[in-house]
Amino acid sequence: MRAFLRYAMIIFGMAALPGRAAYGIQVFAQVDPRTQIYVGESFTYNLIIDGENKPGEVDVTPLAKFNPRSAGNQDVSQTSISIINGKTTQKIIKRFVMSYQLSATQAGTIQLPAVTVTIDAKQYRTNPVKVNILQPGTTDKLDLEVTLSEQQCYVGQPVIMTVKFYVAADIGDFQFNIPAFDSDAFYIEDPDVSDPQARLYRLHSGIPVLVSQYRVTHKGSESILLSFSKVLLPKRSGEIAIEPATVSADVAVGRARSRDSFFDDFGFFGTKKQYKRFMVTSKPLTLTVKSLPEEGKPAGFYGLVGRYTISASATPTKVYAGDPITFTIKVGGSKYLKPVEWPALEEIAELAADFKIPSEKASPTIENAHKIFTQTIRANNDKVAEIPPIPLAFFDPDKGRYVVVMTEPIKLEVAETKTKTAADAEGGDFAPVKKEVEAIKKRLCANYEDPTVALETTRIFSPATAMTSPAYALLWSAPLAGLVLSALIKIFTQASPEKVASKRSRRAYGKAVRQLKKSSSYEPQQRHELLASIMKQYLGERFGRTAGSLTADDCYEIIATNTRDEQAAQKYRQTIATCEAARYAAGHADVDATQIQQAVRLVRTVEKKSKR
Repeated sequence: MRAFLRYAMIIFGMAALPGRAAYGIQVFAQVDPRTQIYVGESFTYNLIIDGENKPGEVDVTPLAKFNPRSAGNQDVSQTSISIINGKTTQKIIKRFVMSYQLSATQAGTIQLPAVTVTIDAKQYRTNPVKVNILQPGTTDKLDLEVTLSEQQCYVGQPVIMTVKFYVAADIGDFQFNIPAFDSDAFYIEDPDVSDPQARLYRLHSGIPVLVSQYRVTHKGSESILLSFSKVLLPKRSGEIAIEPATVSADVAVGRARSRDSFFDDFGFFGTKKQYKRFMVTSKPLTLTVKSLPEEGKPAGFYGLVGRYTISASATPTKVYAGDPITFTIKVGGSKYLKPVEWPALEEIAELAADFKIPSEKASPTIENAHKIFTQTIRANNDKVAEIPPIPLAFFDPDKGRYVVVMTEPIKLEVAETKTKTAADAEGGDFAPVKKEVEAIKKRLCANYEDPTVALETTRIFSPATAMTSPAYALLWSAPLAGLVLSALIKIFTQASPEKVASKRSRRAYGKAVRQLKKSSSYEPQQRHELLASIMKQYLGERFGRTAGSLTADDCYEIIATNTRDEQAAQKYRQTIATCEAARYAAGHADVDATQIQQAVRLVRTVEKKSKR
């Protein structure tokens, strides 16, 4: 929804200059003046290309200290058609928006310098933009801790950074700013997350994290803990200063009588809450990174730093030469296994000499804290007695030296492959039996004296007879009739994707009402999330959207567009936003039967007005 409002502001703001495109291409910069920007947060900086509907090449060097990051592009061109005295006129206004996320680093009024945009080999200079950065308040209801798994490490050694955000208040919107994730001193990777309840959350910078949520006691207060981790891989040696992380959040500081008659009349979530922006900052950290020594570096070392183990197994171990053997290698010992690569089996001389190793490799899997590699190998001859050890080289930071660990050799029993002949297939005791052959030649008639038997055995099957015989007709007509019937049923009952979507849209209202009424039977603490899920699912099915990706702002946009009822759209958005905020709010009021009925009324209002 924020993106929608941003682009809507751009379009309506430019509407007063409909003829600008006629004067050629112009490029200018803009920051929404209605958006409050706080220190430590990111904000959107738009470059508007007027007179063209394609992106240009932007030199963001002047904005370097604000850590510019691309936030996507959008073609907002408009086409209008007018008919005057029977004459049709079409007017096209080309506009393209390139958006960037900038970080607010200090409070006060700052000026964003002009940047250069190149379009079709021609350069255009934007205007500078003044931005007012606000200083948020502080509160003991929020706390932020950032820790590192190691204080000292080597270049390339995985270091787990864990972020813990404690919330002991009722909060609304919040935003993380983790400078280490944008630092060029590290490669950033995802850790192996064992919490099945962890939820995907995208930081304002666009980096995804898996967030775990717990209810804990922190500094004597009941709090909600939001925790997530990332793996930092240092690129260089030296002392690396890690800037403090921050979280800014809207914290409820009081209540005021709501001007919204809907919520006043029914008290959906009580009186309207007043929020104020607060910020909490973590302590700065320093990571000491050492260079890997050149002395003692073994062959086959490809950069692994940590503590690793390796083991192997094979099945079967009793085979003929050339038979397939499933060879499995397991690497463990570290919490972070992503850097572990496929063992270079073809570079092990003994293995390459005695076994056929396919070049194709299956993708490894991670199970029970081990990375598992599986390959099929074949012994070249019956002289092979074992699968040789497989080495793994890494640098052990505890010992301060390189280490090579190996698998145990695997004993094999390989037999010589025997070439089979036709006689082998027939068997060693095979001998022709003339008597049986003669009997077959005489169609087994030698066992009987009645000549009619010989006559019956000489009859030949006739397709024509089968077609006309009632008994045969029953055998072939029944399957044919079933095939024809199933084909007709499929033709007349199969629905197109459009029909399926239309059917789902028609049933969305009834389904939503039933689910909302049923939600009162759930535990009170579960109803917030259930209520929001049902309301988003209704809009998704009713208007052909993906319910799981809808936000409260998206719901507002859908309702406003399809019903033109701004009040209903605003109430719908506020209801969902309040329900979702309750997941992170300590002591939030539970949803009761009266509030569920108000949600039913909202859905009914949207359904009625969307059919007009």
